[in-house]
Amino acid sequence: MSKKNLVVVESPAKARTLGKIMGSRYSIKASMGHVRDLPQKSLGVNLNNGVIPKYVVPQSKKAVVKEIRDAAAKAAAVYLATDPDREGEAISWHLVEAAGLDELPTHRVVFHEITEDAIKDAFKHPRRIDMNLVNAQQARRVLDRLVGYKISPLLRKKVRSGLSAGRVQSVALRMIVEREDEIRKFVPQEYWTIEAELSKMAQETKPSVFTAKLAAIKGERHKLEINTEATARPLAELLKRAAYTVSQVKKKRVTRQPSPPFITSTLQQEAWRKLRFTAQHTMAIAQQLYEGLPIGAEGQVGLITYMRTDSTRVAESALAETRKYIASKYGKELVPPHPRIFTKKAKGAQEAHEAIRPTRIERDPDAIKSYLTADQAKLYRLIWERMMASQMAAALVDTTSVDIEAAPPDTKEIYVFRAAGSVLHFPGFLVLYSEGKDEANGNGEDAKSRLPALSEGERLKLLNITPEQHFTEPPPRYTEATLIKALEERGIGRPSTYAPIISTIRQRGYVRTKEGRLHPLELGETVNKVLVSHFPSIVDTNFTARMEEELDEIARGKQAWEDTIREFYTPFEATLQKASVEMVKMKEPDQPTDEVCPDCGLPMVIRMGRFGRFMACTGFPKCRTTKALAKPGETGETSERPRKRKFKRKGFRRKKRTPSEKRK
Repeated sequence: MSKKNLVVVESPAKARTLGKIMGSRYSIKASMGHVRDLPQKSLGVNLNNGVIPKYVVPQSKKAVVKEIRDAAAKAAAVYLATDPDREGEAISWHLVEAAGLDELPTHRVVFHEITEDAIKDAFKHPRRIDMNLVNAQQARRVLDRLVGYKISPLLRKKVRSGLSAGRVQSVALRMIVEREDEIRKFVPQEYWTIEAELSKMAQETKPSVFTAKLAAIKGERHKLEINTEATARPLAELLKRAAYTVSQVKKKRVTRQPSPPFITSTLQQEAWRKLRFTAQHTMAIAQQLYEGLPIGAEGQVGLITYMRTDSTRVAESALAETRKYIASKYGKELVPPHPRIFTKKAKGAQEAHEAIRPTRIERDPDAIKSYLTADQAKLYRLIWERMMASQMAAALVDTTSVDIEAAPPDTKEIYVFRAAGSVLHFPGFLVLYSEGKDEANGNGEDAKSRLPALSEGERLKLLNITPEQHFTEPPPRYTEATLIKALEERGIGRPSTYAPIISTIRQRGYVRTKEGRLHPLELGETVNKVLVSHFPSIVDTNFTARMEEELDEIARGKQAWEDTIREFYTPFEATLQKASVEMVKMKEPDQPTDEVCPDCGLPMVIRMGRFGRFMACTGFPKCRTTKALAKPGETGETSERPRKRKFKRKGFRRKKRTPSEKRK
């Protein structure tokens, strides 16, 4: 009996889907993610003689490693089919090292979708493990370990116990805190608008009422600004007596092109906008769709291509399949003359990857939704519609903008009102999909009314004129979508990191989500203040973006990963030594309050302790009265802080020390 080939993947779901395709000639095992990592309780990186990470197999993975090692010993060859990115490449390398697979015929196979054609093609073209990709992942892991392991103890001493710092998440936290500072410092400015409700003079069967907004004074280049009620109301009264005439009508046809198919960041953004899925939830559901689900008679099938990607490229076969399906479902008029090719948009995008798309476009969301959970069905539909729309004809919109002159009596000034409207001439891709927006459009562009047919020189009837007070608004707090977009634009993070960044700062209690917005908590603001004061380069967006570029250079084989670590660590170590001295010396200033101590009558102040902020008597150490700071909806209780810890548990006695123990 001939030996089987062993295939190793990360998850049981992926193993099941592959097993259906590969058949009985292959034995498939799941590694359940990484099988080696840096140790939890020590730095695990030797920096004295180069850069030498010390990897260990966690106790929870020892049985998995043994199972793979035993299976490999009985196999004709081993195929490592982990995910097609740096993390997947590193998992394969760790498997080889941990299970001793380097003594066997071992091959690396890569595919971006779990379909029969893709799998068979991958196994026809096996390769060696790409150590450039492995080293890029090693560099990221070591950098993150150095930052977290070295800075976190200082945070625990300075702020409170249980805290930790991260290289990239600290930058995201800084962005959220700085946006909050902008909002606090923002001073609203009053301004007024004046809108005229107008209609055609002649009676028409259809209502011809529309609104126009006061925009300028004729002949003046600057924008008309109305800042006070004292200016707005008299001007509105003056304009009630004006004669209104159409002075200019501009018409043009605007072409709206569809968005490209999803990459990781845009999928996370759109899933938040339309489905209110967190980035973490989006990636968990996408992972399930990629690895495969049972779809009726088809069995276990992968429904989408790999979901961690920054490339908008689509395979030619998928483009042809999509265009054919559009023609059959929506008509040939919705198929453009040529396939739409989207250029690379993300910095450092890996063009060997594809965009996120359905593995078979004929797998209509309505046809398979009964086999999916509600969230799986929603996300699959979003991905399917985005891919379909990306290859559909452009939409054509007819826009009209009108200038209307208002000439009040007894004045030389002529006021210009403007109105705009739009009509969808040809829907194109909009019959299926329209991209969501991060913020409401304050200029009313998306709420343009349909204007009546107007001609230059035409007189209009004024029905009403309305002055309205407004105030400028501060920049909005980040949502998950806008934060991911900002991180991507600044070159911070990569497809695999966006979701963990947000989930980490939330889990650490640095931020919370309220009404869909990310609010920094007091702890997050305190941690950010300490990091910005003592580790400015670590939380600098430009520095972090440059580090991402260096990791990309390592992945391309153009830079040695050990050099990157050394170049980072030398100045970092100097900063650490300086910060460790400064942070011990620096005492958080007391914050005065209006409260007095209930025991001695002296003023109470707010201080920072190892468990957070609390209220304390200024008579310390003679008076040790403290008071917990009230949380929303709670009241603080005064408590006497004991000089010594008292053991009140029944039956517990403090062990007496011997004279020799006391001397020690």
